[in-house]
Amino acid sequence: MIGGVNIEFGMGLDGHSDADVLVHAVCDAVLGALGLGDLGEHFPETAEFEGISSLELLAAVAGMMSERGYRLVNADCTINAERPKLSVYRQMMKGNVAGPLGVPPERISIKATRGEGLGPVGEGLAIAARAVVLLVKED
Repeated sequence: MIGGVNIEFGMGLDGHSDADVLVHAVCDAVLGALGLGDLGEHFPETAEFEGISSLELLAAVAGMMSERGYRLVNADCTINAERPKLSVYRQMMKGNVAGPLGVPPERISIKATRGEGLGPVGEGLAIAARAVVLLVKED
């Protein structure tokens, strides 16, 4: 599961939730911009959140953002993965991330890059993601 898209591949990501590395990065970026810590502080590894969809977590984070009077302007995301190839899934991912945040997909940028054989990502043993968000305080 990456960006809310179930990608058929011989390997998968392991985590307490659905382990969606991209959505987790967006959640952490929004929480960080709000000064609210990280995903694990709000959604600990308890039975309540076991196997939960990361898009549900993103919707909850979007609610925290809205409650504090902020809205998302845009998100710039980068996925680091040697494989699988992600370009064919990019538009679906953008729509999936944009939905819970209440913005059009055009406000979500998703880029993919490879590790070029270096480190766990380059060796195909890991996938990493980063996200930077711009929030604006509503009047």
